[in-house]
Amino acid sequence: MAEITQHDGTWTFDGETVRIVPGRGRGVHPLRQELGELAVPLRALAGIAFEPHRKGGRLRLRLRDGACPILRAANGRLKDAADPYQLAVEKDRGGVAEYFVEEVRNALLLEQVPSGPTDRFLLPGPAVPVAGGGGDGTASFDGETIRLTWNWKAEEVKSSGGPVAFPVSEVTEVHWMPSIGLANGHLRFVRGATGLSSAPAPAAEFDPYALDLWGLSKKEYTAVLVASAVLVRLPHRTGSGTAGPGTTAPTAAIGPAPEAGEAVEGARLAKTPAAPATAPTTDASPDTPPADDHDVLLRRLRDLGELHRTGVLTDDEFTAAKQAVLKRL
Repeated sequence: MAEITQHDGTWTFDGETVRIVPGRGRGVHPLRQELGELAVPLRALAGIAFEPHRKGGRLRLRLRDGACPILRAANGRLKDAADPYQLAVEKDRGGVAEYFVEEVRNALLLEQVPSGPTDRFLLPGPAVPVAGGGGDGTASFDGETIRLTWNWKAEEVKSSGGPVAFPVSEVTEVHWMPSIGLANGHLRFVRGATGLSSAPAPAAEFDPYALDLWGLSKKEYTAVLVASAVLVRLPHRTGSGTAGPGTTAPTAAIGPAPEAGEAVEGARLAKTPAAPATAPTTDASPDTPPADDHDVLLRRLRDLGELHRTGVLTDDEFTAAKQAVLKRL
């Protein structure tokens, strides 16, 4: 078990899942606090890194493209402080962060997790009901119905019509954009055949199916949680953070179910006896282990890790033994 606790929160890794619990202290971004605890399966990770700097450092999880609905909805627009997959590390905790990175990387190597994109979400997204937004109103979603309610800052075209409610089944696209500089952001829902229209959408301040986000408060970032909760429940989606009629992925494919190839590989490594080694070809390297030795070496690495965690092996003994095994893989 690897664990690191900082002001931003606590990360733990048990060999299969990185569990992220956000901090509750002053200064922790509202998006992290509203999102709550995250359980990131190993198969959703593409990598991990610790970036040291003069005042400490930053621990970063890199998820496989398409694995997380929040990152898909944000489309690269989250600030570091709002990104739940980053952890600010204090200066005297760099060694702990590096150990955490080593443990996760070893597990990725042992389980042979692919780092490429995935065609389905591997995380479930925010729990519902969920609400967020700001600017001229608030958006909420209970898993079936989206509701937009307006405050006193909304334009008359919105406030005069009262709150808006519509089922998620009518939504073809969802877009989130934070406020950047002097430009307002928005949370916009596109419904039905309007998603096929070539006419430009009205400005968010006049669109009854959009929130106009002014960027006056960090809590406006919570609108992306509503966007991602809706995104995982759309019957069709694309790789750009929006959903539209041009894709054909069924609803059942959107969720935390493992990809077929990964499930087969994971079951093979965990439960299935190694297949007999095939006869080596004449051009094979003499240092390359046969298939059965490969599985034995993987098990050996797991055993070494357990001996190190329980204190049987010192850090130097574990490092030397691990390097010897890795050279044979």
